[in-house]
Amino acid sequence: MQGQTFRLELRPRIPEKLKRLEELADNLIYAWDREVRGVFWRLDRELWRDCGNNPKLFLRRVGQDKLEAAAEDRDFLEDYHFALSSFDSHIAAGDRPEVGKHLNFEKDLVAYFCAEFGLHESFPIYSGGLGILAGDHCKAAADLGVPFVGVGLLYRQGYFTQQIDGQGRQQAIANAVDFDDLPVSLCKGAEGKELRVTVQIADREVQLRIWLARISDAALYLLDSDVAENSDADRKITYQLYGGDSDTRIQQEIVLGIGGVRALRALGKKPTVFHMNEGHAAFLILERIREQVAAGLDFDSALELVSAGHVFTTHTPVPAGHDVFNHDQMRWFLGRTLPLLGTDENRLLGMGSVEHASDRFNMTTFALRGSRFHNGVSKIHGGVASRMEQALWPQVEPEDNPIGYVTNGVHMHTFIARAWTQLFHDSFREWRNKLLDVDYWQRIDTIPYDAYVAVRRKLKRDLLVDVSERLRRQLRRNGVPEAIISRATQHVSDPDSRALVLGFARRFATYKRATLILADEARLSRLLNNPERPAILIFAGKAHPKDQPGQELIKKLYETSLKPEFIGRLIMIEGYDMLLARNLVQGCDVWLNNPEYPLEASGTSGEKAGINGVVNVSVLDGWWDEGFVGGDTAHINGFAVKPVDPRYWSSLVDDTEARARRDEEEGKQLLDILEHQVAPLYYGSHNRGYAAEWVQISKNSMKTLIPRFNSARQVMDYVRQFYGPAARQTALFTAPGSTLAKDLAQWKQKVRSHWSGVSLSAAGGIPETLFHGETLPLRVHAKLNGLSADDVVVECVVGRHDAEGHFVAAKVEPLAKTGDDGDALTYALDLQPLPGLQHYRVRMRPNHTALSHPFEMGCVVWV
Repeated sequence: MQGQTFRLELRPRIPEKLKRLEELADNLIYAWDREVRGVFWRLDRELWRDCGNNPKLFLRRVGQDKLEAAAEDRDFLEDYHFALSSFDSHIAAGDRPEVGKHLNFEKDLVAYFCAEFGLHESFPIYSGGLGILAGDHCKAAADLGVPFVGVGLLYRQGYFTQQIDGQGRQQAIANAVDFDDLPVSLCKGAEGKELRVTVQIADREVQLRIWLARISDAALYLLDSDVAENSDADRKITYQLYGGDSDTRIQQEIVLGIGGVRALRALGKKPTVFHMNEGHAAFLILERIREQVAAGLDFDSALELVSAGHVFTTHTPVPAGHDVFNHDQMRWFLGRTLPLLGTDENRLLGMGSVEHASDRFNMTTFALRGSRFHNGVSKIHGGVASRMEQALWPQVEPEDNPIGYVTNGVHMHTFIARAWTQLFHDSFREWRNKLLDVDYWQRIDTIPYDAYVAVRRKLKRDLLVDVSERLRRQLRRNGVPEAIISRATQHVSDPDSRALVLGFARRFATYKRATLILADEARLSRLLNNPERPAILIFAGKAHPKDQPGQELIKKLYETSLKPEFIGRLIMIEGYDMLLARNLVQGCDVWLNNPEYPLEASGTSGEKAGINGVVNVSVLDGWWDEGFVGGDTAHINGFAVKPVDPRYWSSLVDDTEARARRDEEEGKQLLDILEHQVAPLYYGSHNRGYAAEWVQISKNSMKTLIPRFNSARQVMDYVRQFYGPAARQTALFTAPGSTLAKDLAQWKQKVRSHWSGVSLSAAGGIPETLFHGETLPLRVHAKLNGLSADDVVVECVVGRHDAEGHFVAAKVEPLAKTGDDGDALTYALDLQPLPGLQHYRVRMRPNHTALSHPFEMGCVVWV
C-alpha cells in the first residue's frame, strides 16, 4: 500500500539582471507582444508549452540554472532588453491626438463592463466570441491611449476544457484556477489593507474583493466573492463563468453591475462613460440611479443624468443570448435595492419589459431604456436589432430608431502570425502605425510571390504539425487502434502537403450550421479525395454543456471523420481555445462560415483568418457582408454564399420545410464554390497549389481587411460615435445643480402627457407633377394639444422606393412655422425636389436640445 503523495513546488530566485521578468509576467501585454513572450520561450521551450504559455506560472517553475545561465548569456540579454524596450515604449506612449479630439484626457474615463474577457489562453475567464471581442477591445483601447478601465468578474472556473470521447461525445472538463497563476494582484487601500466593497443580494450583504489585471497601461478590475466572511453559497457566486442556474446568473450580474460601480468608486475612479458590453452589466443602471437619488435627485432626473453617459452594445439576435429574469427573482435578490431608487417598484420592473402585463424582466430591454447610446455589431445586425427592439420606440421607423452599429474588429497584433510581422518589418517597417490607413495596405501587392508563398506554406506546415499531434493524442486516449490513427493522420502528417486546407472553427451553436457541408456527403468526398486536387477539412469548436443539439453536431462530425471515405480528409479536433484558434486562422488556406442569415450578428473568426491571407468562403451575413469584395480574380478577396431570399427569414423560423429548402440550396452553393472556383484557382493549371491567381486573392484579403476590420478601427468608431458624445452629455448633465437633467425629465413628462392628442394634417392640395426649376409648396397644420412650437420639429423626408418597394430616405428638410390660428399652427416648406420620380413624407417629433438622439422618446406623428 502506497503512502500519501505530497505536492512541492521549488521556486527559483530571479537574478537581479533579470528582475523585470516578473514585471513582464504581470502585464497582459504578453498576450500580443511576441518579443515579451519570446523571452520566456527562449528560457525553456518545453516548460513554456507545459505551462500553457503562462509566464507567471513559468517563472515559478523554471530552473534556477536556466535563469542564471541566461543572466550571463549576451544573446539572451540582448533579446531581454529589446523586449523591455518594447514594453516600456508601449507603456509610455502617452496621449494620442486623434483620441484627444473626442475625449478629455484630464476629465474623461470610459468604464467598460463585460461578463467575460478573452485576453490570452493563460487567463481563462472567457467563453467565446463575446469575451474575445472584449479582450480585443481592451487591447486596442490600450494601444490607442483611450482613457479606459475594464470591469468584470474573476472566476475560479473559467470555461471548460473540451475533450471528445470515442463515441464523439463532448466531455466538459472543469478546471479550477489558482489566482496565484494569473496576472492579477489584489487592490489595497491607503493603509495597505485589502480593498473590498459590499453588495446587497436578497437578505445578505456580500463582500467582494477587487483584483487588478494590467493590459499595457490600461486597467481591468475583476470582482471576486470567494472570501471567508461570505457564506459558502455567496463564495460560489463568482466561482464559475456562466455556471449554475438562473438564480446564480442574476447574482453574478448584481455583482458585476452594482458591485462594479462600487468598486470603481472605492478605487477613486470617476468614469464619464459607462459601456455595457451586453446586458449582463445592466444592473449598473440601478446603482448609478441610487447614487443620484441619495444625492437628492428625483428618479426621473437621475435616470436622465446617468443614461446620458451610458453606451449599450447588443451582440446577438438569438433569444438565448438575452438574459430574462422573473419578477419574483428581481424582488427577492434586489429587495433591498429597489426601495432606494425613489420610484414605484412596478415602474422599475416595467423598465425590463415592453408588455405592461409581463412578469419577465429582460436585461437587454432594461439596458436600452437605461442608456442613450446603443449599437449592434455590424451593419446587418444593427438593422436586425432595430427591428427586434422597435417596440421601445413604437412610432419610429426601425431605420430611424436610436440603435446604430459598430462592426466588430480583431486585434491585429494578437492574431497576425509572427511570420507576417517579420516580413512586414523587412518590407515596410512603419506598418504598426498604419493600421487605419486603407491606401497604405495596397503595398501588400509589392511582396514578391516567392516570399509571400513561403509564409503561407510555413503557416500551413505549422498548423498541420499541431493538428497531427493533437489528433494522435485524442485518438490514442480514446483507445483507437494504431492502424486507424495512422490513416486518420496520414495527410496532416505530411509537412510538405500541397493539399488545400479548409477550416471551420467556432462555437457550435446550431444556427452556425457546422454540418451544412455534409448535406451531400458523396460530393464532399469527391472534393476532398480528388487525386489531382486533394483537400483537408478541419473542424474545431465547443458547444455549451447544456446545448445538446450543438453537441450532436460535434458527434456527427466525429462519426463522419472515421468513415472510410473521409478518414484523414475530414478531422474533428478537440480542445478548442485561443491557441488552437490562432493556429487555425493563420494556417488554413480557406475559412468557412455558413450561419443562418441574419443570426451571425458579426462574427470575427473570418476577420482573423482574412488578415493572415486566408481566403473566406462565407454566407453574406455579419461582417462579411461589408468585407466581401467581388469582381474578377484581380480584385476579389473571397467568395460569397448568398442567403436564400433573406427578406423572408422571419417566416422561416417556424417553417421546418422552408428551412430545409434553404439549407439545401445554400449547401449546394457552398459546394459549388469550393469545387468549381476555390479548388481550381488554388491549384492552377499545374495542380501544384498557390497558383498566381490564388495568391492575388489571398493578398487582396489582407490588403482590404487589415485596415477595415481591426479593433483599432472598431475602438475609434466607438470613440467618435459613442464615447465622445456620451462624455459631452455627461459634462452637461452633471453640471452643478444637475439643472439640464431635471429640465429634460420634466419636459419629457410634459410631452408624454400631451402627445396622444397631437396631430398633423396637410393644408390644401399638393401637386404630383413638377417641371425643372419649380419647387413643391408644402403646407401642414399641426395641433399640439398644449405643447408649444419650441417642443416639436416638423420635417419632410424625401426618398425613393428600392427594388423591393421599401422607402429609402435621401434627405430630410425642416418645415418652418408660418402661422397660428389659435386652433393649429401652420408649417411651410418650398421643397427643392430630387430629379425624377421620388416620394416624400411629412412628420412631427418632439425636440429638445438635450436629447442624445432625435428619436429617443419614440414619439412621431405623420401626415
